[in-house]
Amino acid sequence: MGAVDFGAFVAELASQSGQAILPFFRAHHVTEDKSGGGVFDPVTEADRAGESVMRHLIKRNFPAHGVLGEEFGSENTEAEYVWVLDPIDGTRAFISGIPVWGTLIGLTRQGVPVYGMMHQPFSGERYSGDGRQARYEGPGGPRKLRTRSGTDIAAATLMTTSPALFTGEEAAAFARVESQVRLSRYGCDCYAYCMLAAGHVDLVIESGLKPYDIVALIPIIEGAGGVVTSWDGGSAAGGGRIVAAGSKALHEAALGLLAG
Repeated sequence: MGAVDFGAFVAELASQSGQAILPFFRAHHVTEDKSGGGVFDPVTEADRAGESVMRHLIKRNFPAHGVLGEEFGSENTEAEYVWVLDPIDGTRAFISGIPVWGTLIGLTRQGVPVYGMMHQPFSGERYSGDGRQARYEGPGGPRKLRTRSGTDIAAATLMTTSPALFTGEEAAAFARVESQVRLSRYGCDCYAYCMLAAGHVDLVIESGLKPYDIVALIPIIEGAGGVVTSWDGGSAAGGGRIVAAGSKALHEAALGLLAG
């Protein structure tokens, strides 16, 4: 990784991107729909501003590294280290003035997620992890993150961005899990996964994710003691259909219900 202080560098990525994004939050900003007429997929000037500043810092400090970002695509993704960036995960929340969006900063080595951070600049919170441990910094001071263990499916809290995003067999599979849990909550995008890592919720189930939606969150969840995979139990790093759980037992129960 070179001589650059990695922790300080990621903190700078978070700080600089946050400074670029925050002036647009709860302000009058331009919103486009990049779905091409499909499911509403908004993008704002803030997305581009946040990703631009992160790409500039990465190129200046780690010129040999690759970058995969939501707004400006891929560059040198055959490199040993590749940064995976989503400047605003939760753009719908962002444009609605709701502070449950975040900036996702992930790093892969030879395709495997090895570090991730979710930064929420409005609340001043940072959730980070390297797969072995996970950490919170923000109001109330720093602390280690641990998932909630010993919760069975009947006592679990389940989160997803929106049940409307599931269709057909996926909708039926999600409904099987939802029918078994104690509580469901919707609409928090990346924040849901961080609440799982912090031990406040137990399951997150989603579909249609891109790598930049999940790569940064994998080392946080795993570092906090959780499990995150695709619905068939494979790697979550490629996106798609994702299930995250606070424990191995709960993850296995969810996989079984999803499979029918």
